[in-house]
Amino acid sequence: MALRPIITCLDPALRQTSAPLEQVDDAVQRLIDDMLLTMYEAPGIGLAAIQVAEPVRLIVTDVSDEDGERNPHVLINPEILWTSDSRNVYNEGCLSVPEHYAEVERPAECRVRFLNREGKEEEIHADGLLATCLQHEIDHLNGVLFIDYLSKLKRNMIIRKVAKASRETVMV
Repeated sequence: MALRPIITCLDPALRQTSAPLEQVDDAVQRLIDDMLLTMYEAPGIGLAAIQVAEPVRLIVTDVSDEDGERNPHVLINPEILWTSDSRNVYNEGCLSVPEHYAEVERPAECRVRFLNREGKEEEIHADGLLATCLQHEIDHLNGVLFIDYLSKLKRNMIIRKVAKASRETVMV
């Protein structure tokens, strides 16, 4: 397993649509392991492959309590089948938009079809934080960031702050 660098919202790669995975082979298993390690070390509760510069339809999540036992979900080629009419608002953050958070409204529940780590088709019905996390990460696969749900003014302000912090980090 290897820790992978996480690209930021300044990288145009995050705006591309990720390609479906055709097979679940050893290379995909290594990517999954690397992504889980990277997500836990960040620390975060979700990570899309594109965030580690791999433009494939793969996400990992773990919304378990920090003090509790880890319960990771691996979703290959996830597809949202249904979302509820009821809505939830969460203060979302993103490993690709470091140190910035904003309230985003999304469907409170969703049903997602995907291939599991073994390549078997599954469905999951999610609500609460897991539903938000799944929708957030699947958005990444479609080139959408949580800041896209914000006003243009707020989005541009966050991007400028990330760019400034990135320049300051390079100078140190």
